[in-house]
Amino acid sequence: METAIRENLNHPGELEKLYRSDKKSFEKSFFAIYPDIADLPIADIWKARLAYNDPNNAKWKVDRKEIFYLIVSCLLAALFMKIPLWFGFDPETYAFYMRNTGIIVFLGLSTYAFFTKSRLNLLNLIITLLVYVLAALYVNLLPTAKGSDSVILAYIHLPLFLWCLYGVVFINFDLKERSKRIDYLKYNGDLAILTLLILIGGGVLTAVTIGLFSAIDLNIEKFYMENIAIVGLVASPIVATYIIRNFPAITDKLAPIIARIFSPLVLVTLLIYLIFMIVIGKDPYNDRDFLLIFNLMLLGVMAIVVFSVTGTSTHEKQRFNEWILFMLSLLTLVVDLVALSAIIYRVGEFGFTPNRTAVLGSNLLIFVHLVLITIDLFKVVRKGKKMKIVEQTIVKYLPLYTAWTLLVTFLFPVIFGWK
Repeated sequence: METAIRENLNHPGELEKLYRSDKKSFEKSFFAIYPDIADLPIADIWKARLAYNDPNNAKWKVDRKEIFYLIVSCLLAALFMKIPLWFGFDPETYAFYMRNTGIIVFLGLSTYAFFTKSRLNLLNLIITLLVYVLAALYVNLLPTAKGSDSVILAYIHLPLFLWCLYGVVFINFDLKERSKRIDYLKYNGDLAILTLLILIGGGVLTAVTIGLFSAIDLNIEKFYMENIAIVGLVASPIVATYIIRNFPAITDKLAPIIARIFSPLVLVTLLIYLIFMIVIGKDPYNDRDFLLIFNLMLLGVMAIVVFSVTGTSTHEKQRFNEWILFMLSLLTLVVDLVALSAIIYRVGEFGFTPNRTAVLGSNLLIFVHLVLITIDLFKVVRKGKKMKIVEQTIVKYLPLYTAWTLLVTFLFPVIFGWK
């Protein structure tokens, strides 16, 4: 939406169409880019128009209809999470939560997204529900994951595929408009931060509540964890989404601030880590557990690079942050090369397995993506290009990740004979 607004600042009619298509998203995106366009007369007009109904800080008023949608979406997710308690089976034996938590969380988010759309497209709703039903049937009909790496990989990658599906719902099935994909990535950065804050607060509340009741000799731990904590866990991203939608003044600044603070810290930490890895002589080629940690670190740093780019691209040029991101992408590229070489070595020594194939494929995807991002960041820091080109490179690549999650989730168990 932000990109669409920028591109149509000289076309009042198109701006009006954008506003009517999704008023909340338009308002949030407009105020996010307002500092960059404040010198334009049309920006002042739209600012006055959007703020007119909010002269006394009315944006903090609660929309009862949306609160209702929030409660219904959270209750739906909570009800599905309590299925094992209703039917009296052990969720650990059946691996219920490993199989279904991702489906339940994204179903709750998708439900809230459909509730809050200005116009409901029935075909989109049917397609989304059908995918969720098929995904639930598939993952619950899979054989037990005990001793089967390919099935465990399916458990892990199905939520990643559903993240892609939820992205399609979020952008209202408009796959051609890349600016909406950027909005989705920005939303995910805000969502991760807010959800973490909510979970930290919930964790503190849980500890205090259980502690207080223990002090009066009442053991409520089991009841609390089964009926309150587990509900709060799946509801937290939906609540965070409500905050992002309705209080943009709070959330719009979170991701850029976090990016500015943590990107330099991650760069320094990663550099020191690699130096000590060499000094100590840690070997990812023969140490399987260390290679796993190494790859998890790679995924984390890659996520930080992506969200930092999308979090800073709409603001004024910041040479320091641009250089930090460029150096961080270069260092991450080095990490990925080490991980790739270690995986290729292990495949050559021990052959293909579901885990090695999955890690090899994901690292190759990330490596190519990182190369493209690094090239664009070089253009930004050395040739004065705008960060938007990096954003475009990021979103163009997203369908490949979707295809990979589909392959691992649905074909790996068959290809490797459920091993």
